Amino acid sequence: MDSFLGLLRIRVKHGVNLAVRDLGSSDPYVTVFDKDTFTVDDKMGEARIDIQPYIASLKMGLQNLPKGCVVSRVQPSQNNCLADESCIVWDDGKLLQDMNLRLRNVESGEVTIQIEWIDVPGCRGLKTEGTG
Repeated sequence: MDSFLGLLRIRVKHGVNLAVRDLGSSDPYVTVFDKDTFTVDDKMGEARIDIQPYIASLKMGLQNLPKGCVVSRVQPSQNNCLADESCIVWDDGKLLQDMNLRLRNVESGEVTIQIEWIDVPGCRGLKTEGTG
C-alpha cells in the first residue's frame, strides 16, 4: 500500500444536452457511453480534467477555514474541458471541486462532476509525495 497515495473520488452529478444515441433517447453512463442491449455501446463523448490545481490546493495544508471558502479558481483552458470557471472549495474539512465539463468528439453534451481527495490509512498520502 505504500506505493499508493490515496483515492480520488469522482462523483458524476448530472449530464446536460447529451447526444441521443438510441431512437429518441439514450441510456448514458460514464465515461460517457450509451448502454445498448443488442449492439456495442455507443460513445457519447469524452472529457479531460486537469487535477493539478486541485492537488496544489491540497498540498497547501489548509485547516479550519470557514465552510464554503473558495481556495482557488480554475479557468477553462486547452488542458481541460471546463465549460466555465471551476472553484476549489473548503467544505467541512474537505476540499471539493465541482466541474462543468464540455464533452469532446460529440455534437453536444456536458457533465457535472465533483472531485474529492480521500486519505487512506496505510497509503503514503500526498504530503509525502516526492520525499524520502
